[in-house]
Amino acid sequence: MKKSLFRLISRLPFGALYVLSDIVFGVLYYIVKYRRRVVRMNLEKSFPEKSETELRQIERDFYHFLCDYGVESLKLLTIKPEEMMRHMQFENCKAVDSALDTHDFVFVYLGHYGNWEWVSSLPLWLHPRTTLGELYRPLKNKTMDDLFIEMREHHGAKCISKYDALREIMRLKAEGRKSVIGFVADQTPRPENTHLWMDFLHQDTPIFTGTERIAKKVNASVFFLDIKRISRGHYCGTFKPIADDPKAFPDFKISEVCTRELETMIQRQPAYWLWSHKRWKHKRTQ
Repeated sequence: MKKSLFRLISRLPFGALYVLSDIVFGVLYYIVKYRRRVVRMNLEKSFPEKSETELRQIERDFYHFLCDYGVESLKLLTIKPEEMMRHMQFENCKAVDSALDTHDFVFVYLGHYGNWEWVSSLPLWLHPRTTLGELYRPLKNKTMDDLFIEMREHHGAKCISKYDALREIMRLKAEGRKSVIGFVADQTPRPENTHLWMDFLHQDTPIFTGTERIAKKVNASVFFLDIKRISRGHYCGTFKPIADDPKAFPDFKISEVCTRELETMIQRQPAYWLWSHKRWKHKRTQ
């Protein structure tokens, strides 16, 4: 029943979806006050130089965007390829294709920024030989997990559980399949798996380094995907080369560079990052 309802909603035109988004925003922000305390605390600590007026504007813009993200993601269930390509564009794809001429893998650093779900439409822009794998964390609710997998695989991407990441990547390598693997690298690593701390958005932050470590193992060319929200329902992702020979970089340098890219992207348009998560729940032990 839920899937049928979500599929029905996804068939609405964008104009109707955004009316729905505006209604949900009013409920979520003013009535439910969904995670407002977490969002407010994150913004205040990340932008100490901004006034309260500026912070509240970013806060409201974030909640508007979060509601847009929800209806836009549902649109993945039914949107046609040509329409998808008008709404989510990519620049510098030729650099990715060229990297696959000399590498088995291209690893792409992503953040929970812009509509990261729409990055699953990347196969529409790449050479047909290319496999796009997206790492994800399986949801406990099987119905919702199945729904997100269906959305993410609608345009040819392949979802890879983060728990099977290395095994699946090695399988792709053994099969000789040229692959682009997307890593949402702004996850909070467990304390026992934290190898790098950085000052990120004015806070001492544990940095996820798994992408870099696997990249060195399989000699993947590494890119960062810089996303801009052009207008409501329109995004552009630009592939920025980071490391063509990851083994030549000191340990964790690639992670550091990509984290700085993410920080710059957030500071440019702060409302479009996922502020409702507890990013800084772990503290460094002395």
